[in-house]
Amino acid sequence: MSGFAILAQLVVESCQAQNNLNISAIAFESQDGMVVTDTNKKILRVNRAFTKITGYAEQEVVGEVLGAHGLEKDGMNVYSSTWSDLEETEVVEDEVINIRKSGETYTEQVFITKVKDANGITSNFVASFRDITISKKATEEIQYLAYYDTLTNLPNRRLLVDRLKNALLKSQRTGRNGALLFIDLDHFKTLNDSLGHYVGDLLLQQVAERLTSILRESDTVARLGGDEYVVMLEGLSGNVDEAVAQAGFVGEKILTLLKEPFQLDTKVYQNTVSIGIALFSSNYQSFEEVLKHADIAMYQAKKHGRNSLRFFDPNMQMVIHARMELEYELRKAIELEQFQLYYQIQIDHLGNPIGAEALIRWNHPEQGLVSPLHFIPLAEETGLILPIGQWVLKEACKQLKTWEQTEQTKRFTLSINISAIQFHKNDFVETVVACFQHCKIDHSLLKFELTESILLEDIEDAVSKMNSLKNLGIQFSLDDFGTGYSSLQYLKLLPLDQLKIDQSFVRDLVEDKSDRAIVRTIIAIAESLELKVIAEGVETEEQLSLLAKKGCKYYQGYLFGRPVPIDEFNNLLKIKSITDHL
Repeated sequence: MSGFAILAQLVVESCQAQNNLNISAIAFESQDGMVVTDTNKKILRVNRAFTKITGYAEQEVVGEVLGAHGLEKDGMNVYSSTWSDLEETEVVEDEVINIRKSGETYTEQVFITKVKDANGITSNFVASFRDITISKKATEEIQYLAYYDTLTNLPNRRLLVDRLKNALLKSQRTGRNGALLFIDLDHFKTLNDSLGHYVGDLLLQQVAERLTSILRESDTVARLGGDEYVVMLEGLSGNVDEAVAQAGFVGEKILTLLKEPFQLDTKVYQNTVSIGIALFSSNYQSFEEVLKHADIAMYQAKKHGRNSLRFFDPNMQMVIHARMELEYELRKAIELEQFQLYYQIQIDHLGNPIGAEALIRWNHPEQGLVSPLHFIPLAEETGLILPIGQWVLKEACKQLKTWEQTEQTKRFTLSINISAIQFHKNDFVETVVACFQHCKIDHSLLKFELTESILLEDIEDAVSKMNSLKNLGIQFSLDDFGTGYSSLQYLKLLPLDQLKIDQSFVRDLVEDKSDRAIVRTIIAIAESLELKVIAEGVETEEQLSLLAKKGCKYYQGYLFGRPVPIDEFNNLLKIKSITDHL
């Protein structure tokens, strides 16, 4: 700005000396537009840069009031506020939207300086301006990128945090509650993987549009990244119960709205979301705490089946902490190989042992045996099921190799459970092949137990992988049969060897006619498809007798033996009385 003032003074001095050559020499040297006016703001002289920027030649503007050809706002000269400010000072800097002769608008930065004569009386004004349209746009884009998500045009995490901080302060002043709704799209990764990122992006954009359409102007919808959105509600009731009801109403509205079909290019897609809600008021110490609580609540919604919402409960924090501790211990267990396989015997209708199912147990050094019901769900959520599943496969192969050395056990089959994450991994078949290369066994003695849900998730991929493994000799058993879809259509496609009757049908087999009918149907289906049938959860002589009469020839359950370590399993094989149960 000081450069402009010096330049202006030189111009005016030249004017006072009426030395036009000096005026031109000084003014035309500048790349900024230069204008000299009289005290009535009428233009006396402009430089070439003025013409280049505005499109007006000197003869078109000399004698006109500066700004007369510019963009008027509310009927006023574009520099009206600038002139007004100049009454109180010697130099004014301003930023205005102006218009070129072509009609194109542009943003200019302008400096207007008073120039006084020897008596201190204002004799002229000198204006210097530059076109900052490009730099202004670049600055705005940088600002936009810093605070907005480019895919959805929603505020990003940074802007959300700024607004949340302000909302917390406002809540302290007003005593009113606010709420943060943490929204996560269910199964978004599956959509991305199956239909591609282009279709996934379309969904993210349409979700943003729907969320924006139902909220107030005072509310904030932000995208944190991936498939996570946050809605911030302000000005809720000061009464907690009422605020909960208000936030819950909005959450239910979002659940309903986002369940409606989406048109994604040529595909129609049905979507659901999980929502976690945390109220906030003056009691919260930081924005991080609010975000963390909403995230925890969302995780609980996921855990309870998705397509639902949950409010944060302080007890959740204890659960999450315990989960984090368990995950840490589980990682250590993998590293230190604290797992152990237990074996539950399987027998045929003649009472002969035919093999076993291998079931994993975690032998924790401090807590003792940890139930798989406690750690397997966590292992699946965190992906730790992959190294665990690999360990089980290797140990099962080792045990089959050991059984080969004994006449009684050399034809035993060993069943292991395969998780969905493990089975659907692209290199699952290659992983199994690699394991076989390290442990030379009869592949036909290894049996993979798969659930219906695993196979139906991607039936084509399932059939392809099963056929590849079947070619190696591996057997397949459909676990918990009857509890899922149980369609003959897909059963015919799958290269299965065995159906496993779920223990829920065996438990009340003696008393429940429906269970007996289901078991009879499963056995009939298996016979029609030339599949073997094994019943799990056999605990009483009555159950065994009914199963045998209905044609089931293979059994597993506490009646014959609980899951035990290999040493106890070997002892069980030596007991002759096992046939007394038949």
